[in-house]
Amino acid sequence: MKPASDTLKRPLQDLRISVIDACNFRCGYCMPAGQKYEFLKPDQRLSFLEIEQIARAFVNSGVRKLRVTGGEPLLRPHLEELIHSLAQIPNVEDLSLTTNAFLLAEKAGLLHQAGLKRLTISCDSIREETFRKLSGFKGSAKRILAAIDTAMEAGFTDIKVNCVVQKGINDHEIEEMIRHFGPRGVIVRFIEFMDVGNQNHWEKSRVVPSRKIIEELRKSHSVKPLEENYFGEVAGRWLLDETFEIGFISSVSQPFCKSCTRARLSTEGKVYTCLFASEGTSLRPFLHDGHALEQEIRRIWSSRSDRYSEIRASRPRSEHKVEMYQIGG
Repeated sequence: MKPASDTLKRPLQDLRISVIDACNFRCGYCMPAGQKYEFLKPDQRLSFLEIEQIARAFVNSGVRKLRVTGGEPLLRPHLEELIHSLAQIPNVEDLSLTTNAFLLAEKAGLLHQAGLKRLTISCDSIREETFRKLSGFKGSAKRILAAIDTAMEAGFTDIKVNCVVQKGINDHEIEEMIRHFGPRGVIVRFIEFMDVGNQNHWEKSRVVPSRKIIEELRKSHSVKPLEENYFGEVAGRWLLDETFEIGFISSVSQPFCKSCTRARLSTEGKVYTCLFASEGTSLRPFLHDGHALEQEIRRIWSSRSDRYSEIRASRPRSEHKVEMYQIGG
């Protein structure tokens, strides 16, 4: 069957699956410390079997890339069992996991054996003091860096590090991040600070535009743009000194809504068609009927018209948005 397409002719290609809304960090851009959070109880979450059923329906609707997210997905017990099930779905071309890596070392081997192909690690600094501040004093840079080494030893060859850049906080550490990860074959992607959710007190003055970082790098390096690997790739790819690939995710200064092919499945079973959406649609009523489930997914996607980042300036600042920890990044 033909892949689903939305009102702006964007194909459905990617599904991000949040397996848990809880997290062991309190990063300021997602789940700031000092605020009260109410998380779903285990019986309120989709089961692994239900997630697999929904993922299969999405694949039948055109999805080829699955990403498991959270919250922090490694807090979900026996996650390797879900990974194994997802890896068996025909026509899945890419299966990845986004994690803060605090619990990765003990799980890396099991995840690789289960069929996980790629890892994306959230790591905003390799300096201990900066890292602890940015993680709400919950994490340890040393532990995260050691976990990345363990993952490489377990067999992972495709690892990316996502770094959310904030003006005056970690923007002076960019070259340090590149020097650490580049020689290890780990691609660092620098992300503009975004106004996700309702609690991160986003201010545009704290955004460091990707072009500014590139301009600074060009003062002492050769920096060349690379072609995208596929339609809908989130990060702009650049080659530094003819040696290391780095990336930039520029949702604020250079919105990429026109090529967004991602749907998001929340922990309790709602589909969101935009990271900045306010409402989702529950798929639970359709879990008893595979055909009906697929038809509902196609209906949701075919009516999609989201382009929040392109029209950000015209939206009210008080507008409610779903929290990122509920649907993944």
